[in-house]
Amino acid sequence: MDAHRRYRTLLVEASGPVLTIVLNRPERRNPIGVEMVNELVWALDDAKDDPDVRVVVLTGAGQVFSAGGDLKQMSIDDEGLPVRGDFVDLLLRFTTLGKPTIAKVRGPAMGGALGLVASCDFAVASTGSTFGTPEISRGLFPFMIMAVLRRVVSRRRLLDMMLLGESLDAATAASIELVSKVVGEAELDAEVESLAAKLASRSPTALRMGLQAFHAHADHDLATALPALRDQLGAILGTEDGREGLMAFLEKRAPRWTGR
Repeated sequence: MDAHRRYRTLLVEASGPVLTIVLNRPERRNPIGVEMVNELVWALDDAKDDPDVRVVVLTGAGQVFSAGGDLKQMSIDDEGLPVRGDFVDLLLRFTTLGKPTIAKVRGPAMGGALGLVASCDFAVASTGSTFGTPEISRGLFPFMIMAVLRRVVSRRRLLDMMLLGESLDAATAASIELVSKVVGEAELDAEVESLAAKLASRSPTALRMGLQAFHAHADHDLATALPALRDQLGAILGTEDGREGLMAFLEKRAPRWTGR
């Protein structure tokens, strides 16, 4: 990870093996514009390349995750980071990161921000959080995030969200698996820290290979997926972490992961 990256819309902070990326425009409710999208692509690429990062947490500054897309910002000025990707590239980055991602949600997560929540492997929300795709009310439609939302929400609930544009409370979001878990406001930080610590204690090799296989075969039929996944099992058994995990089990000790 490049500690000297000059982000203007994000805060990126490492605490041990956990990297936290904060959408940092609280005065405007953390809108997701082209510059923030580009900076998120850079931040995820840095996290992927940093062997010390094992888990990524995505959250918003203040009491809002993000109010959605920034319709006022259409370009990046010369002082910003070089353009590396757009919103499509950003959503695809989550499928190739190879490290677990957790969305920590306080307050509203609307529109494009909901696509980020759905793209994360886990989403933990406070009881006061709200979720929605309000684009239909503005004569628009959540085209791109529909692709990631359909992976976590059933067809009928997704159509209800997109065609009516109504907000969902945290309990409803959990009931349709839009979020993994809902906790009280005071417990949110500790809950995410606990989950991140558990994930960070797992083999980085197993996490990387497992997540890459999961995303690569999410839309494949069984006849296509199973042979490829059989090959992946053989591959992981040949890694240092794979051998270490088996030896640690047989020797009744804690494994010592190397990430190789």
